Amino acid sequence: MTFSDTDFEYLMATIAEAAAHEILPRFRNLGVGDVSEKTSAIDLVTEADLLAERHITAALKARFPAALVVGEEAYEADRSVVPALADADLAFVIDPVDGTLNFASGLPAFATILAVLAKGLTVAGIIHDPVLGDTVTSMRGAGTYQRRRGGQVSRLAVAPAAPLSEMVGSMAWSYMDEPYRSLISANMSKIRMPLSLNCSAYEYWLVASGKIHFIGHAKLMPWDHLAGVLVHQEAGGFTAKFDGTPYRPGETTGGIISAPDEESWRIIRREIVGAR
Repeated sequence: MTFSDTDFEYLMATIAEAAAHEILPRFRNLGVGDVSEKTSAIDLVTEADLLAERHITAALKARFPAALVVGEEAYEADRSVVPALADADLAFVIDPVDGTLNFASGLPAFATILAVLAKGLTVAGIIHDPVLGDTVTSMRGAGTYQRRRGGQVSRLAVAPAAPLSEMVGSMAWSYMDEPYRSLISANMSKIRMPLSLNCSAYEYWLVASGKIHFIGHAKLMPWDHLAGVLVHQEAGGFTAKFDGTPYRPGETTGGIISAPDEESWRIIRREIVGAR
């Protein structure tokens, strides 16, 4: 299955439409009944998540009827779709509103994420900010770009390598089990500035554009990471799981670190994660 530039333009337009019609009208306008808990008070779903995912899924099915479409919210109804990503000829992975807690709290730090996979390989990624109207895009082998609402396009690159004490980074330790939770939260004091955005989309945006040096997560749900890992790699960065193996579609455990280069990744794994 070939995936063309025209197809890519269709995806960007579809995501922008979903943002305009389903997400932005509900931002700071959610009623009490429009927000529900999934696993906890910090793991939420809103009407915007559900309706934006439905909008994007319908558009994808109309243009690519044979493709596998995996949405974060649909996964709750059929969990077999994530392992199927490893072998699908063509698949799309959607996070309609990444950073739902921020969205539901009225904070403009959330985005829509879409990854395109062909035969188990991520070939394209899109991260769209509905509030700013800006989009980060990447196609395998073609670099990573930021596209402003006004039409300006610039190529992104990761930050130069830096000593650990000068690094700025984010590790999502609050979702980790012990002993990683306590170990990593303490080890983050070794860097210049730790960040916590509660939004994978923005973390990958920042690390791919060189604004921060690294990000890390323990939970590897595909809608949070597939597009972002490609965006980061195409911007020149290095990503691997905590054990040093590549992150692959269908995997949901094992932890992940994205850094400017492999040596920086090794330093972060040793000094922050505590692995040798």
